[in-house]
Amino acid sequence: MKEKRQVPYYQYIISILCVAFLVGSGSYIYFDYQYKKQLADRPMQSNELKKVDALYNEIVANYVGKVDEEKLVDGALKGMTEALDDPYSSYLNEPEADELDQSLSGSFEGIGATMTMTDDLPTVAQAPIDGSPAAKAGIKANDQIIKVDDEETQGKTLTEVVSKIRGKKGTEVRLTISRGSETFELKLKRDTIPIETVKGEIDKKNPTIGSIKISSFGENTYQELKDTIISLRKDGATSFMIDLRQNPGGLLDQVEQMASMFLEDGQTIVKFEDKQGNTSEDKASSELDNGFKVKEPTVVLVDEGSASASEIFAAALKESGNKKIIGMKTFGKGTVQTVKNLNDKSEIKLTVMKWLTPKGKWIHEKGLEPSIKADYPDYAYLAPISRDKTLKIGDSSSVVKNLNALLKALGYEVNAESSDFSEETKNAVAAIQTENELPATGEVDNETADCIEKEVGKKIVENDRAYDLGIKELQKETNKE
Repeated sequence: MKEKRQVPYYQYIISILCVAFLVGSGSYIYFDYQYKKQLADRPMQSNELKKVDALYNEIVANYVGKVDEEKLVDGALKGMTEALDDPYSSYLNEPEADELDQSLSGSFEGIGATMTMTDDLPTVAQAPIDGSPAAKAGIKANDQIIKVDDEETQGKTLTEVVSKIRGKKGTEVRLTISRGSETFELKLKRDTIPIETVKGEIDKKNPTIGSIKISSFGENTYQELKDTIISLRKDGATSFMIDLRQNPGGLLDQVEQMASMFLEDGQTIVKFEDKQGNTSEDKASSELDNGFKVKEPTVVLVDEGSASASEIFAAALKESGNKKIIGMKTFGKGTVQTVKNLNDKSEIKLTVMKWLTPKGKWIHEKGLEPSIKADYPDYAYLAPISRDKTLKIGDSSSVVKNLNALLKALGYEVNAESSDFSEETKNAVAAIQTENELPATGEVDNETADCIEKEVGKKIVENDRAYDLGIKELQKETNKE
């Protein structure tokens, strides 16, 4: 998968749900009903499975060591899905299946994002869910985890790595991250992550604009969005901005209900193509949205972390609803997964279809182009400050260069291109410590690093170009009426 830049911690509080394959609730489209349409009772291809059966019997009968037969079967099943070379298809044993089910329904403990194996290293596959610990550490898509609590991940299975990352609420885990040419250490405190997927408020400067952030598409997101819109209307909203940035996707039934709200009945929401090339489409209807329509001016914000169901929503509103999509090209996940129980509490999450935009475009690994392009300032993409040691005058490294760039973004007189912790760096750090009522040592410890990152986060929010353009577009639309 091609390399993509993702907005870091400063703009969003990102989480990584540690299920056995580190996947958040929004990382796939639950598409069981369409999948079942294609299934028929088929005889077992016994000839094709004879080699598997023969190998199993040979190991059980003759292997000199102790054989865990359940583990042996799990390994074979995992091997089948891994052989597909599809990061979105997985065999889930019972604990992993339980974690996935929990991630879709209520709350969970962990840290939260889709993880896959790339070059034998666990890699964040796409934008994590909005809302908790990993964002505070600045984890982004394409980050590779090379150590967990000083233990190398190279050569370990994804399940083994995740079992190290998972843990009880309040406990800490240290991750060593590789991002491009940089390597840095992050400390994360595990927490309970509530799955509240929709948050809305009246824009602070524009009392008729309702700003709605949707973090993922879970079991109750349609109802949450409906309730939020009703509440914002009562508060004076006459137009809406739907923010899908860093939203990794979720459940198909929810995104279809939600998109239907903004479309006229009969307009296409999404098209599908199965293995045989057969196509079908789902359209807006009162059966989907229960007659609840949003006819007010609406714009949608997206970025490179908007994936899967987020892209379905944005494409539907762009191509069928003629709404403005503002931001950056989206992630590009154009496949559909189903989760099927294997009758023993294990499950398979399998890619079964392609989804297409209303105009029949397949955006997989390409992304959806926005109507209006708007990126964050360059400093939004700087790495978080490594927490592996205290930084002080005399140090020289890529970590210090990153620190200088962050300080420069905050307006301090430092050389953003320098890798040296200079006297200017020390003075800038001491000034930040004084402002935050910390001892003015001029050295960057964990608490000081948190303060610097929070200040940069505030500045990014203040310079949110996509949001500002969204406000202007809504004002234009309102003035036309």
